Amino acid sequence: MSEITCNVAGRSTLAVSVDTLVMAGWAGRDAAKVESHILELAELGVKRPKSTPCFYRVAPSLLTAGQTIDVLGSNSSGEVEVALLSSSTHGLLIGVGSDHTDREVEAYDISVSKQMCDKPIRADWWLYDDLASQWDQLVMRSWRWVGPRRELYQEGTTAQLLDPLVLVRKLCTQDDLPGGTVVFCGTQPVIGRLVFGDAFEIELHDPVLKRSRSHRYGVRTLPGAE
Repeated sequence: MSEITCNVAGRSTLAVSVDTLVMAGWAGRDAAKVESHILELAELGVKRPKSTPCFYRVAPSLLTAGQTIDVLGSNSSGEVEVALLSSSTHGLLIGVGSDHTDREVEAYDISVSKQMCDKPIRADWWLYDDLASQWDQLVMRSWRWVGPRRELYQEGTTAQLLDPLVLVRKLCTQDDLPGGTVVFCGTQPVIGRLVFGDAFEIELHDPVLKRSRSHRYGVRTLPGAE
């Protein structure tokens, strides 16, 4: 179990105990694009999923709002994702996180690769009810930093992903996300190729209400065995 602090739309601050953390994979709306992505990753050795979308459960302790994560080796990278959290006082909350993943391990076991890296998350959340009417217009972006150089790494709208309520029904076979559960809802294609960075920056932008949630975190590579 992990406890995270949630600043909710400037209205209140909650301490939430998370006992379930789920990473959704292959969660695109366009079946043809999902299949194309599956084939691309297959060339890298990543096995085809048994069904889509699929859900990977990882340790809640991996959630972090910290400024730095530690990784093994130089083969990991971030992924901007919408995060869902159910609140007993505010209903469904929307945040932004990064499914930072070890790409070398991903080639032979996705579940293990998901477990190997911390999952950075922004502590500030929006109310889903405030976003529902313009959901498909939200923009997800990420950048990678190499030294002082900032490079756009991902960019796309949430219209490319399954609606969060659809995803919840597929995961839980019910309309409501259980309390204590955080779900990362899938990501956008990368621009170019999967690459490592000294830091990653993630953003969820609402062009209707002209507001953004962003988070930057550094990536520190641990030394190998001596």
